[in-house]
Amino acid sequence: MNKDITTLLFDFDGTLLDTNELIVQTFLSVLGEHFPGEYGREDVLHFIGPSLEQTFTKIAPDKVSELSDQYRRLNRTLHDELVSEYDGVAETLRTLKSRGLKMAIVSTKREETILHGLKLMGVHDVFDVLVALDHVQNPKPHPEPLELALRLLEADQQEALMIGDNSHDIEGGKNAGVRTAGVAWTAKGEEFLASFEPDFMLQHISDLLELTKAGVK
Repeated sequence: MNKDITTLLFDFDGTLLDTNELIVQTFLSVLGEHFPGEYGREDVLHFIGPSLEQTFTKIAPDKVSELSDQYRRLNRTLHDELVSEYDGVAETLRTLKSRGLKMAIVSTKREETILHGLKLMGVHDVFDVLVALDHVQNPKPHPEPLELALRLLEADQQEALMIGDNSHDIEGGKNAGVRTAGVAWTAKGEEFLASFEPDFMLQHISDLLELTKAGVK
């Protein structure tokens, strides 16, 4: 029998903060400069989720560092103008925190960028642990980031849930032996995410209130 859920591991981009348009516009600008006419909006939607290194290694392995640096510079410039909070996120996170759940961010972004987004949302004090790209050797879907978060939280793997908007979140959760929840508001569509067979599909962030209701005594 499954144990109650007492630990929540959240992806960040596209899960808690709507950064989809920011990511799309940044990729279109950078790739448009280096590969004119080769990439459109539908193409770059596939780049939402993986780390920059993972994406640019597939596109131009000899330019990974150059393209990643250019992307990050432009992304910082456009960030606050193009991001927005998903409905009910801050309120739900604070309610979960008040119930005593252990909570972490597990992201393929760098710590500095995640912290900026959390502060923009006003929830930088909610999370016990933050595992970013610069904290691990192997990003999701490798289990390393999730396993690190669980160790830092001193959490039981069987009581943990990984929540994310992309395939690597679900696969990373499965690889780490934790339950998984997809979010129906993913930019790639609920059907795409459901194909990776998460244990749950959240229609709204507040669904977590019901899922964790029995978790913390």
